[in-house]
Amino acid sequence: MLAVPIWLWGVFAATVVVSLAIDLLAHRSAHVIGFKEAAAWSGLWVGLALTFGGLVFLVLGGTAGTEYTTAWLLEKSLSVDNLFVFALIFAYFKVPRAYQHRVLFFGVMGALVFRGIFLAAGVAVVSRFTAVLFVFAAILFYSVYKILKGEEESFDPGKSFAVRLLRKVVPVRDTYAGTKFFVKEAGKHVATPLLAVVAAIEAADLIFAVDSVPAVLAVSDDAFIVYTSNAFAILGLRALYFMLSGLLDRFHYLSKGLAIILGFIGVKLVLQACHKLISESVPEIPSPVSLAVIVLVLTVSVVLSVRRPADEP
Repeated sequence: MLAVPIWLWGVFAATVVVSLAIDLLAHRSAHVIGFKEAAAWSGLWVGLALTFGGLVFLVLGGTAGTEYTTAWLLEKSLSVDNLFVFALIFAYFKVPRAYQHRVLFFGVMGALVFRGIFLAAGVAVVSRFTAVLFVFAAILFYSVYKILKGEEESFDPGKSFAVRLLRKVVPVRDTYAGTKFFVKEAGKHVATPLLAVVAAIEAADLIFAVDSVPAVLAVSDDAFIVYTSNAFAILGLRALYFMLSGLLDRFHYLSKGLAIILGFIGVKLVLQACHKLISESVPEIPSPVSLAVIVLVLTVSVVLSVRRPADEP
């Protein structure tokens, strides 16, 4: 494990808190977020992530910096699937575009908490039971199979466990009340559909964590690296969604690219486990190689999607 100074954790926490506060203040009034605004915010989040990565390079060394960058880019690429689910959820609940940022803001808050829990548990398990890497690899290989066969797990927002549980705990009205999550009706507090949408977003993130947590643990088993990289990738999801909204279907080769990346990470996990459990002569894939593969696959996927639109043979 890396000897991470307390002040670096403090810098990370302060950056996240201040950034979220500024984001919340900037969007305190509900409005439709256009491409230019989303692009500006996306650039800000990417800049913050890369700046923090530079700090990791300076303080913890080149290996840690490369692992952070690789993990961040990996999580960023895997989160593209989340964007499609966001669009599905918003369409299902007929969420007005002006309210969508508020939903995603609270969805991100929940994701930061739950990813922290899952990643901490994953790091603890891997540190004690190296053989679990084979299980993680199997999960990734199964995900690859589903993607290539067109059998990716469907997500029904209205039937998700989180939404069904919410409806049992508190009544949910049928109409929105601005950006409010609760309103008072007949002397009782009832939830608006906006709260159900947040619950659906959180449920979707839990599903995607099944793939992303094992994948990022293939890059590093250090809690600081895996959580900070995940956090910065998650923070930029909202802006990325609004920037690419309406263009997601154009990147039709991206799912195949993600399958290649997941397969590559699965092989990396198997080699890591064999190196630690069977023989040190079994080679491991260095982080710089992983970073190069991820960048190359993503670039080729996007370029092919643009040059060969889906409606062309």
